Amino acid sequence: MKAANRVLPAQPLPAWKRAVLKVGSNLLAADGGGLTPRYAAALADFIAASHRDGREVVLVSSGAVAAGRAMLQAKSGAGPDIAARQALAALGQAPMIALWQSLASQSVAQVLLTHDDVRNRRRYLNARATLRELLALGVLPVVNENDTVSVDELKLGDNDNLAAIVATLVDADLLLIASDVDALYSADPRRDPTATPFARVEALTPQIMAMAGGSGSTVGTGGMRTKLQAAARAATAGIPTALFSGRDAATVEALQRNVLHGTLVAAANTRMHARKHWLRHAPAAPGSIRIDAGAARALTGGHASLLPGGMTGADGEFHRGDLVEILDVGGRLVARGLSQYSAAEVRRLAGRHSRDIESVLGYSYGDEVVHRDDLATLTDAASDALAQR
Repeated sequence: MKAANRVLPAQPLPAWKRAVLKVGSNLLAADGGGLTPRYAAALADFIAASHRDGREVVLVSSGAVAAGRAMLQAKSGAGPDIAARQALAALGQAPMIALWQSLASQSVAQVLLTHDDVRNRRRYLNARATLRELLALGVLPVVNENDTVSVDELKLGDNDNLAAIVATLVDADLLLIASDVDALYSADPRRDPTATPFARVEALTPQIMAMAGGSGSTVGTGGMRTKLQAAARAATAGIPTALFSGRDAATVEALQRNVLHGTLVAAANTRMHARKHWLRHAPAAPGSIRIDAGAARALTGGHASLLPGGMTGADGEFHRGDLVEILDVGGRLVARGLSQYSAAEVRRLAGRHSRDIESVLGYSYGDEVVHRDDLATLTDAASDALAQR
């Protein structure tokens, strides 16, 4: 939807190596029911071009419920209640994945998540490790909510916010939201001819949020408000968001040249700054990992992960995925991070080589106990401030 007097200026996309692309139901649903490649094909071309350039894309795709409804449109049992919608989602997930596989230049993997999968720290690392491995293998992950079991999430019907969560989960540099709306406007452009588009939004103030309306689609359940909520969530994690029309072929093609015709919502801080800030200040589990002097020097020097050989033990109890404090030989706090192993496992692995993990435990979650991407070191001043809490 773009009137002649509402031409959006071209602007460069922020530099990115990994992006999450969210595609709404309105871009996949055919007029007569079912799914169509009409708009999805151009988006798949963008993903393919990005892949050829050495970039990584995670796709968050709606459309399962719409596909399921079309398959059962002649049956009276497919009503609007939650159970029926869950059944439609289960039925439509397969053709939705098949559509993307038919268009993609790379292998496609289905990943079904609920919000709880990434809010629960014990499942967070598993979900992230799976997505990162798929990307490393050159696979296109196609993520959707697990609507068949996620009653609360299905009521929200909000893959926009799921996309923002996934962007944070995989440490994306950019969130791309494609829909039938080409930008954020000062008012609903379908009803107000004086509505003007915003090319860039520096901060999502209450006034900006008030401009967002509801869903204008007959098949989607989101709207501009959920898109802005997603952009706000991404911004706090240091990830900018681009809102654009997935129905405009020229707009989608321009993305391949890193040109955006749409609205860019700026990030609050750099991605690394936002993540490190969270790691430094979020509540930690009631436990800690003790390390030797060599490991302390390696961690404070930056760009190092915590390996089993540098550990001397663990205090208290914590679980895999918990945020824990890391203490040196003098008991001083030198870092905080997400542990890939529980306190009991850390005690068994302390002082061992990474290659011994599987023989000691019978399984392995990776060579690092705390990966450098999940670790924030603290200055002496920061350590003292935290110790005084």
